[in-house]
Amino acid sequence: QVQLVESGGGLVQAGGSLSISCAASGGTFSSYALGWFRQAPGKEREFVAAIDWSGGSKYYSKSVKGRFDISRDTAKNTILLQMNNLKPEDTAIYYCAADPYVANMLEGWSPIHSWGQGTQVTVGS
Repeated sequence: QVQLVESGGGLVQAGGSLSISCAASGGTFSSYALGWFRQAPGKEREFVAAIDWSGGSKYYSKSVKGRFDISRDTAKNTILLQMNNLKPEDTAIYYCAADPYVANMLEGWSPIHSWGQGTQVTVGS
């Protein structure tokens, strides 16, 4: 089973930018779609972005489309989420996720295969 470790969270002012990364180990990196979910206090975990195994297709939630960019580096077994024009409502714990099927991240057919431990992103107003 693939293990995921996030890094790069922190505090940023509204309108600023921040990038978070996720390092994968223990599995065949290219076999998995990878993505980001987030959970704000008192709210359910929600989908943010995903990228398929090849890196050729990217998916975003409506709330972040046009502001966030997801990418993957196969050589380093990492994915990156570049977040621009951050808003206070982007404040949440961001979780890296891996699953054999990108559609499962989008549709939630079954439990996600692997989760990271999460990294806090706080956007000040």
